[in-house]
Amino acid sequence: MGLISVLWGIVAMIWMVFALIPIVGITNWLLIPFAAIGAIIAAIGIVLTSREKRGRAKAGLVLNGIVIVVAVARLGMFGGIA
Repeated sequence: MGLISVLWGIVAMIWMVFALIPIVGITNWLLIPFAAIGAIIAAIGIVLTSREKRGRAKAGLVLNGIVIVVAVARLGMFGGIA
């Protein structure tokens, strides 16, 4: 689960970089649920793995959390349309 969440977070980060372009910013509406699913996968990974092997799942949770925060801020700055 940890590896999946990290890969999901990397894909979300790449998508977030492209979503910062003004015309493509409307894709943030799709990016937020995508990153939320990655965060849920990471949370499940944290719960189901042993204490020593939670690093990847925590990294995935952080990556997806950053993407969600930036996407929400981006939508808030321009009213969700740009």
